[in-house]
Amino acid sequence: MKLPIFLISLFLLTACSNTKPVHPTLQATLWVQNSTEFDALAIMTYQTAETKLREALMDKTWTAELSQIDSDFENLPPAVILDIDETVLDNSPFQARMIENNSGYDPVEWEKWVLEGNADAISGAINFTTLAAEAGVTVIYLSNREANTEQATRLNLESLGFPLSNDSDVVLLKGEQENWTSSKIERRLHVASQFRVIMLFGDDFNDFLPAKNMTITDRDILLEIHRANFGEKWFILPNPIYGSWNDAIFNFDRNLNEDEKQKLIETHLQTKN
Repeated sequence: MKLPIFLISLFLLTACSNTKPVHPTLQATLWVQNSTEFDALAIMTYQTAETKLREALMDKTWTAELSQIDSDFENLPPAVILDIDETVLDNSPFQARMIENNSGYDPVEWEKWVLEGNADAISGAINFTTLAAEAGVTVIYLSNREANTEQATRLNLESLGFPLSNDSDVVLLKGEQENWTSSKIERRLHVASQFRVIMLFGDDFNDFLPAKNMTITDRDILLEIHRANFGEKWFILPNPIYGSWNDAIFNFDRNLNEDEKQKLIETHLQTKN
């Protein structure tokens, strides 16, 4: 029996209306939350750093902070600098909420998530930071979380077992001081004035070098210049969900509509045709 055309149309309309659009971060979030490969990469990153720790402590000329080169830093106490989000703390549940609600990034909702203090640790991060602290290294957490979230951030880190020194402020957030903007340069300089920075950890190129508003080509050139530092003094964690890599695809333009974004995405897909 053939269905009347209006019933077929009604069925198709209902089916389409009940189908959620695919969120652009769905696959990446599923990978971060479910793949053994993600955990393996994180563990590999931190275990590689562990193998370099003793060498870094023994060599007084060893620094991971470019501003310390050609300066007197050899007798400063050692420290490591780690980004927080997606480097030591896993915020993928916040991303999953965005997917469930089919929403984009909302700073108000992000702050609510941070204040919950409910993020889990990235695999390998607790082991490494504990080992570093036991070796006399000050572990410093440098993040673009807002300054008003410091207490919640500290409690989250402490509850998971991350070491937090009481001798100095080791959680350095955006806005704590007037010149502490989203750029991390000033805060790294602040740390470098007190410590010999032996390692840097992050999930974004800007955790190591200023790379905002740089084209993908220029970022690749910068990587080639500093490639010897990665896996030696600089350690990067995978983040396929968000970051300056994604902003670079859209030329750091936050005002693009979806059609304009799609066109840029298509120009960056490499098919080798």
